[in-house]
Amino acid sequence: MARIVVVGAGVGGLATAARLAATGHEVTVFEAADTVGGKLGRYAHETPAGSFHFDTGPSLLTLPAVFHDLFEATGAKLDEYLDLAPLDPIVRHVFPDGTALDSCADPVEFTARIGAALGDRAAADWQRLWRRAERVWNASSRDILRRAVGSPRDLASLAWRVRDLAAIAPGASLRGLGRRHLSDPRLRMLLDRYATYTGADPRRAPAALVAVPYAELAFGGWYLRGGLGTLADALLSRCLELGVVVRTGATVTRIDAAGGRVHGVRLAGVAAPVPADVVVANVDALTVYRDLLPHPRRLAGLTDRSLAGFVLLLGVTGSTGLAHHNVFFPRDYNAEFDAVFGDPGRGVRARPAADPTVFVTVADDPMARPAGHEAWFVLVNAARQGTAAGAVDWRRPGLADAYADRILEVLAQRGVDVRDRLLFREVRTPADLDAATGAPGGSIYGTAGGLLRPANRGPAHGLWLVGGSSHPGGGLPMVTLSAQIVADEIGPAW
Repeated sequence: MARIVVVGAGVGGLATAARLAATGHEVTVFEAADTVGGKLGRYAHETPAGSFHFDTGPSLLTLPAVFHDLFEATGAKLDEYLDLAPLDPIVRHVFPDGTALDSCADPVEFTARIGAALGDRAAADWQRLWRRAERVWNASSRDILRRAVGSPRDLASLAWRVRDLAAIAPGASLRGLGRRHLSDPRLRMLLDRYATYTGADPRRAPAALVAVPYAELAFGGWYLRGGLGTLADALLSRCLELGVVVRTGATVTRIDAAGGRVHGVRLAGVAAPVPADVVVANVDALTVYRDLLPHPRRLAGLTDRSLAGFVLLLGVTGSTGLAHHNVFFPRDYNAEFDAVFGDPGRGVRARPAADPTVFVTVADDPMARPAGHEAWFVLVNAARQGTAAGAVDWRRPGLADAYADRILEVLAQRGVDVRDRLLFREVRTPADLDAATGAPGGSIYGTAGGLLRPANRGPAHGLWLVGGSSHPGGGLPMVTLSAQIVADEIGPAW
């Protein structure tokens, strides 16, 4: 039995802790915040009308089989802890010309909806792209998502068939794939959006990310009644039932790794080190390599941060008739990406996008809002917090409120004006996410840009990385799969 310390009680950390405890290890989790869940945040706002509750992180659960596997691996059933509700539509896409397209988990039905909204040619285009996406998904799920991959050499050694490689199209971009297969600019826009699921610019993101819409649309999108934050509650309960010690308000300041192997961790305000045979870091890889190891290290790609998010939490009077998830696209998607990412190589600074894509979540859940009201989570893509050319200083006085006004104005221009129906609004900037979760610059998905994230195996023996900034990537299912990979690599205690 190994003494294992998990640094961080996000979904990846809790999932790893539960898996390791279920196989006989002694596991302790240290979390700097007062609550668990990491980016799976929650916020409550009290008003005379009643309580409003928001998920301030993920609002959609995909690949439910991953979570069923997690609970079964720890001796439990997912349905004993969580109440999954399928969504239809998964997302309502509203294009610049006012056309709306509702996605769903039935490929035949979704193709019919594309035909009805965008025409028969668009539907036929989508069917061809869908067949390619299926091949990419099958190859990725078989060879990448459930095994440790730490370098291009690891990818090259996989037994991919020529047909798989042709579908994955190494070196091609997601934007290029859309231009090749989709004649309707609205469908191209829809495909581009999935690059932002990984924090990337679709003009530079790899074409293999076509697997992301396949995963969402083939296996469905789900809401957890009571909010996505209930997943954190369920994982915490499972950990405690398995004997995991979870300590919140405990900040790990250093991982002891003298002589090339881990020996434990050091906590803020505690003189004695905490011994450990294995340390699992559920914090951003940049933080691990730069701040927690005794000798800071550099790792290629860690300066290439993903996009961040600017958030409004709104209490709205009355009903607006929106779907659970709604995406309102701009006329010029390229202008948005130019603003969010900037071009540091040419000295072009990032800036708040003047006409951004606006993502609105409105949960039809009585637990989320008082009767006769709606709780809106509004998200736009944003540059990370910072002062470099590729970032924005969101702490600049007046900027956050001015940009919140602009987002509400954009929504009004796109036919959804709730400015005279607001009970309240709360603003969350990338700087706030940085402070709350330790995500460098408030980046939502950690390192972005290519197929490879930092490896799960750390630079010292006995050090492992889980979470969105490590392999296989960001998003709840990928984070949960990273926990499975690490637990399998560590192995059982017996």
